[in-house]
Amino acid sequence: MTILYGIRNCDTVKKARAWLDAHGIAHTFHDYKTAGVDPDRLAGWADAVGWEALLNRAGTTFRKLAEADRADIDRAKALALMAASPSLIKRPVVEHGGAVLVGFKPDRYAAAFS
Repeated sequence: MTILYGIRNCDTVKKARAWLDAHGIAHTFHDYKTAGVDPDRLAGWADAVGWEALLNRAGTTFRKLAEADRADIDRAKALALMAASPSLIKRPVVEHGGAVLVGFKPDRYAAAFS
């Protein structure tokens, strides 16, 4: 089963969902802004791709964090921040066939779903 995690109104998530639909790939969508994200699942993603790949440092949510929260980030701190504010998770995150994809690149999706 393919699950796409993200935020409904995110343009990158919309592109990923459109790509999956256009390629006939059945998937479930989980909006982690409204439904949250399980801390164990978040830790599993970090194990699969690294916490650095999951943390969205480019977004406004990260830039609005207090300096103390942005300083000295390690795995534990990053996971706690992302669990508390799912907007800090890069989007989308896709679970498919035991693999985890972060972000949307058509060529990576084509390789993962071939």
